[in-house]
Amino acid sequence: MSHLNYNHLYYFWMVCKQGSVTKAAEALFLTPQTVTGQIRALEERLNGRLTKRAGRNVEPTELGQLVFKYADKMFGLSYEMLDIVNYSQRENQLFDVGVADALSKNLVSRVLLKAIPDDEGIHLRCFESTHELLLEQLSQHKLDIILSDCPIDSAQSPGLFSVKIGESVMSFFCSGSTAKKSFPAIIEDYKLLIPGSRTAMGRKLMHWFDSQGITPNILGEFDDAALMKAFGANHQAMFVAPTFYSADVLDLPNIQEIAKVKELKEEYYVIFAERMIQHPAVKRICEADFGKLFH
Repeated sequence: MSHLNYNHLYYFWMVCKQGSVTKAAEALFLTPQTVTGQIRALEERLNGRLTKRAGRNVEPTELGQLVFKYADKMFGLSYEMLDIVNYSQRENQLFDVGVADALSKNLVSRVLLKAIPDDEGIHLRCFESTHELLLEQLSQHKLDIILSDCPIDSAQSPGLFSVKIGESVMSFFCSGSTAKKSFPAIIEDYKLLIPGSRTAMGRKLMHWFDSQGITPNILGEFDDAALMKAFGANHQAMFVAPTFYSADVLDLPNIQEIAKVKELKEEYYVIFAERMIQHPAVKRICEADFGKLFH
């Protein structure tokens, strides 16, 4: 049996991972025609069709599914090898961290402190984006770990795991004087700043409003928690933030806590690929006790 061209196999694997030839070509910095030609060469080598159209996307045929299964294991192992070599041979361990933009920067910094060894032999690189985009980067081996407010469904994302590191009930805060109505009726008297609908807390909050029969008067939605807090400090509006860092919020001028809502809880997770479970920084975070942080 003649030698298999692994470049052809890699291009096919990327098409399956990306779902289309165009997206795979962009990721590979090639033209779609080049990618298509390489896959055709692989099909000739294996004597069978590997892909078929599915609307605007591409999906593997029965033969393609078999080939992809093995290719996924092969290239997954190759990335694992590179990761292990990378953090074992560098003087300072490289640690790429994805941070969901909904999280408090104060919280993230205190979690990441647990990743730093005693000799500080680590090189942190932090990237901020949405939960969904960070998961995509993690699956493409561009990140070592994610800090997020959402867990991962391992059944839907095989090879990825999440560990809950803590949770906090939520509080409503307001700048300026408050009306004399009771909570939660008082909410309808204020313009509201809330987490964006793409965040887990944003979705939980809208469900809670419905359950309380409240029609919120929303002034703004923010994916960035720090920006929402800063905006709330400079505008007479009500906003929501985790109770555990209320001390930071109350340090702002004219800010007061209106109420804690025990039914609303923001949860915090670290998400990582199975290949990274032995990474020293990942182990330090997963084994750390964050009880005092979320108290």
